[in-house]
Amino acid sequence: MAEEAVLMKGNEALARAAIRCGCDGYFGYPITPQSEVLETLAQLKPWETTGMVVLQAESEVSAVNMLYGGGGAGKRVMTSSSSPGVALMQEGIAYMAGSEIPALIVNVQRGGPGLGTIQPSQSDYFQATRGGGNGDYHVIVLAPNSVQEMADFVDLAFDLAFKYRNPVMILSDGVIGQMMEKVVLPPFKKRRTEEEIRQQCPWATIGRTKDRQPNILTSLELKPEVMEVRNLHLQEKYAEAERNEVRFEEQQLDDADYVLVSFGSAARIGEKAVEIARAEGMKVGLFRPITLWPFPSKEIARVAEGKKGVLVSEINAGQMIQDVKLAINGKVKVEHFGRLGGIVPEPEEIVEALKKL
Repeated sequence: MAEEAVLMKGNEALARAAIRCGCDGYFGYPITPQSEVLETLAQLKPWETTGMVVLQAESEVSAVNMLYGGGGAGKRVMTSSSSPGVALMQEGIAYMAGSEIPALIVNVQRGGPGLGTIQPSQSDYFQATRGGGNGDYHVIVLAPNSVQEMADFVDLAFDLAFKYRNPVMILSDGVIGQMMEKVVLPPFKKRRTEEEIRQQCPWATIGRTKDRQPNILTSLELKPEVMEVRNLHLQEKYAEAERNEVRFEEQQLDDADYVLVSFGSAARIGEKAVEIARAEGMKVGLFRPITLWPFPSKEIARVAEGKKGVLVSEINAGQMIQDVKLAINGKVKVEHFGRLGGIVPEPEEIVEALKKL
């Protein structure tokens, strides 16, 4: 029997989905606008029903290092924070990428730089897609634009994290995290036994090497020639993800003269902007990247071909536009529209920007 749709916030939907998706442990620290994730988990007490550990760490630095330990043991572990808190986690995320440890990091973005504002923003695009830590690494980044996707992307993120042995980030924002919508929660998934984890994750610290030695997961290697081989392996893995994991959505692009490119909550506003623009006689379509890394470069180049112009609308000073411009490579005019300081743009503002293309 299908579950009923229920009304809840994006942050609450994500927390409930984590329990249902077999999450073994959550380690986090409260910060606006994502505190409801931890609050919901504390209220539901999943340690009494599924055995899921829920722990408020003493800081974001502690939380991300708990992910390192839990993910290294082959467990489905996650954390959530908002922009300044995720900034504190960057060293740990780089360590996990270098050690090939799967984990889920949720960023419900707010305005910056620094402490900034508690209002919504999308200004962590670079931090997520370029990697805020050291070294040549990538984090797989999923950008939900609805409460339903906040719930749906939890299981997807865990699947990708273990498929590629890599951290995965759900890059949300204060709009999606705080707004309420109907959502159908995922079905309950049975948590894996220790033996199942050993079989599925032979690399995990709870397992053993072929000569019965304990597995050691580290990003440290003092021999440069060995470190180069390790880095080349990572690059091969990222190339595989680029071939197989690109996700995007197209709306009304078949007859469009102009393309609006937006992600997350900006894409929700973009849908209304397209509706208004078409009512005024402008043929506009929407392209929404769902994976911000790997980025749908080939797909954007395809839909932009022959168009009169492309507008990149995002709630920042212009970050994703750099990837869009690289994809289009000067073949079509590309402009940017964004609001800063925690101000969420109105659809009519985007329409006016489209008219100036």
